[in-house]
Amino acid sequence: MTELPYDPTIPLPPLAGHSSRGRLERVLRAGEFAVTAELNPPDSADRDEVYERASVFEGWVDAINATDGSGANCHMSSVGICALLTRVGYAPVMQISCRDRNRIAIQGDVLGAAAMGVANMLCLSGDGVETGDQPGAKPVFDLDCMSLLETIRKMRDERVFLSGRPLSAPPEVFLGAAANPFAPPYDYRPFRLAKKIAAGAQFVQTQYCFDIPMLESYMARVRDLGLHEKCFILVGVGPLVSARAAKWIRANVPGIHIPDAVIRRLEGAERQKREGRNLCVELIQQIREIPGVSGIHVMAYRQEELVADIVHESGVLKERKPWRGAVIDRHLSEQVATQT
Repeated sequence: MTELPYDPTIPLPPLAGHSSRGRLERVLRAGEFAVTAELNPPDSADRDEVYERASVFEGWVDAINATDGSGANCHMSSVGICALLTRVGYAPVMQISCRDRNRIAIQGDVLGAAAMGVANMLCLSGDGVETGDQPGAKPVFDLDCMSLLETIRKMRDERVFLSGRPLSAPPEVFLGAAANPFAPPYDYRPFRLAKKIAAGAQFVQTQYCFDIPMLESYMARVRDLGLHEKCFILVGVGPLVSARAAKWIRANVPGIHIPDAVIRRLEGAERQKREGRNLCVELIQQIREIPGVSGIHVMAYRQEELVADIVHESGVLKERKPWRGAVIDRHLSEQVATQT
C-alpha cells in the first residue's frame, strides 16, 4: 500500500451550499459526471485485504461503496471498511442497512463514521435474513430506508437525535438512497424516488441497468416531475460474465431485469466474458447521454479488476482523473478557491 504525501485526516474546506466536505458531493455539484464503485468486503479481519481491493479503483472512481451485509451475508462491517478507507484518503460511501441494528445503534454509527471523515451515507432497508447464509438471525428493521433518511437528515440539519436530545456537533454528510427503475410497478418508481427525496435523499444509486429504453422511459418521467433537479442520479452498471450467469441472475436475484437480447448477444459471442465487458462499456456510453443522469455506479462483483478498463474505455471521465485525497481536478480546485 502506497502512503500519501499529505495528512489525509485534514478535512477539505467546506463549500457554500454543501452538506458535507466530501469529494463526491463536490464532483456532482460541479456538474461533472461521477463514477462510484462497489468494494467487495472481505471475510477477514486483515486491513490489507481492504486496501488491496480498494487499490484497483484508485484514479478511476470518485467514491467507493462499502456494503453493509449485502444479501444478508456477514462480511467485514461497512463502518469498519470506511474507517480504513478514510485513514488513507479514499472517499467512501457507507451503506447502512436497517436489517441488523435499531435506531440507537444506527445513530451512534452515523456519529462515529462522520467523526472518522465519512462524508457519504447510503440508506437501505436491507435484504431479508432468509436470503442469506444465516437465516436463523433475528431481523431488526426498527427503521426503514425512508425513516433512516429522515433520521440522519434530522441529526444533520436540526442537530438533534430522534429523541430530541441535542447534538453538540452534527454529522456533515451527503445522503443517498437506492432506486430501481427496472422492477414493477414501473409507473410507481418515479414517485418512490420523490418520496426518498422528500425524506432527505440527495443522490441515488440504481440497480443494474441492462435496458436503455426502460431507463430512458424512467428518466423522462423523472424529468417531468423535476426530480433530477433535486437529486443526483447515478445509474448502476456492471459486466456480465456469461449468458449462463445472466440467466441465473435474472431468475434468482429480485429486481434485476436482463432483456433476452442481452442474453442472446452473450450466447453468440466467442468470448462471453469479454463481450459482457464490451456491453458494459456501451451501456455506460449510452447512459451518459440521457438527460438527468449524473453518473454511474459500477458493481463488478468478483470482477473489480475490470473497473479501470471499463471506465477508461467508456470515456466518461474525459480528461478528469479522480484521485484520493485531492480536490479532484483543476475545475474543482478553482471552485474551492472562489468559495473558501
